[in-house]
Amino acid sequence: MGLLDSIVSAMGTANPQAGAQASLLPALIEQVQNYPGGLPGLIEKFQQGGLGQVVASWMGSGQNEPVSPDQLQSVLGDGVVNNLAQKSGLDVGSVLSTLSVMLPSLVDQATPNGAVDAEKGIDSSLLGSLSGMLGKL
Repeated sequence: MGLLDSIVSAMGTANPQAGAQASLLPALIEQVQNYPGGLPGLIEKFQQGGLGQVVASWMGSGQNEPVSPDQLQSVLGDGVVNNLAQKSGLDVGSVLSTLSVMLPSLVDQATPNGAVDAEKGIDSSLLGSLSGMLGKL
């Protein structure tokens, strides 16, 4: 199963948030790619924000621990969240709620061996395909 299939499966095919996820995904991938240090930098930000155990669960082979919208707001900060809202066309509350579902799955799928693969990272080529698939759900 490829990264695309895994993310769609993890988010659930009957997910009522599919439209919001499709709107947010391109902005999220762009944000992660442009984040200082990329995905490893974002993971470090979560560790510094007191969510090291949570983000470690996303990278491990076990169950992903949940993250709340408030925790995301605290770690990411207003600048990142507002940028995602602007680029996705969603309000801040929807961005945070949707990220609480998407981000654990995205990190999980981008770290299949428990660490970020520097050569692979988050493959932006899946962007159009995944957005199209989510839009049909």
